[in-house]
Amino acid sequence: MTNLDARPEEVVCTEGGRGPQLLPPRDVPLGGPRAMTVRRTLPQRRRSLIGSWCFLDHYGPDPVSASGGMRVARHPHTGLATVSLLFTGAIAHQDSAGYRAIVRPGEVNLMVAGRGISHQEFSTPDTGLLHGVQLWYALPDRTRHTAPTFEHYAPEPVPGPGSLLRVYLGALAGSVSPVRTHTPPLLAAEIALDAGARLELEVDPAFEHGVLLDAGDLALDGDPVPADHLAYLPPGRARLVLEAGSLPVRALLIGGEPLGERIVMWWNFVGRSHEEVASYRAAWQAEIGAEPAPAGAADPRFGPYPEGQPAPLPAPALPTVPLRPRG
Repeated sequence: MTNLDARPEEVVCTEGGRGPQLLPPRDVPLGGPRAMTVRRTLPQRRRSLIGSWCFLDHYGPDPVSASGGMRVARHPHTGLATVSLLFTGAIAHQDSAGYRAIVRPGEVNLMVAGRGISHQEFSTPDTGLLHGVQLWYALPDRTRHTAPTFEHYAPEPVPGPGSLLRVYLGALAGSVSPVRTHTPPLLAAEIALDAGARLELEVDPAFEHGVLLDAGDLALDGDPVPADHLAYLPPGRARLVLEAGSLPVRALLIGGEPLGERIVMWWNFVGRSHEEVASYRAAWQAEIGAEPAPAGAADPRFGPYPEGQPAPLPAPALPTVPLRPRG
């Protein structure tokens, strides 16, 4: 999925301070008068990163007949990986590295952009209700120029008393995902709890963690988590306790070792400087024929792409001041 903000802010991600935080969502329309609206909890002014995770959009349940569903034409990415998870519906993915896949509930699509990739995502014609989460994580400097790749994975559920886990990335509760992330250790897992159920999880104390409440009545380590909020926990915890109240719970647990690097995120690019991000934008605009190619342009970074697809999305204009570190 792309970031379709008309005026995307530069985000320079740094490691944050200690202490739990409740991160409220903000509504972001994904373009057009009938656009589906997502609830974005990362990045925001209070926190830019949880481990390597740098972007989290939560959407639905949306009737496709009203919202139009997900219709995100070809767009570029660099220096990050996209993670697509669904609760209802199905989304078809196609990218410039030659991968095609459909993600459904209980599955994950992971696209590692590396040095550059472009892709499109459309909800399938048989999808009546669309509901899920889209995440990005930043690639560390040592792997951010790797060749793009893609993996699809459907984990075996891990049942427990009043609970069910699906571990998409990383390891939790004895379940280990085989998906290679090209980043410091991280975690992404879906958690379902029956009403009144209690789940205690052993976690890596080196990790930061975030818990997104999709539905239900949840307390995290005794503190209530409002619906659609992302609850942040700093490193140092060896266990997490999740308790459902009078309603069943569905939540997403993410985590990872702090990235330890400063990164600049603008539109769909992650880089390390204004000049880098500007060069990515120029390369994309040239490849789709929106602007002249810069002098000395190298081989296409974001292509080739099959013909007969919807027109690609042009990049917005860069800010009038140089992108620079903040905070």
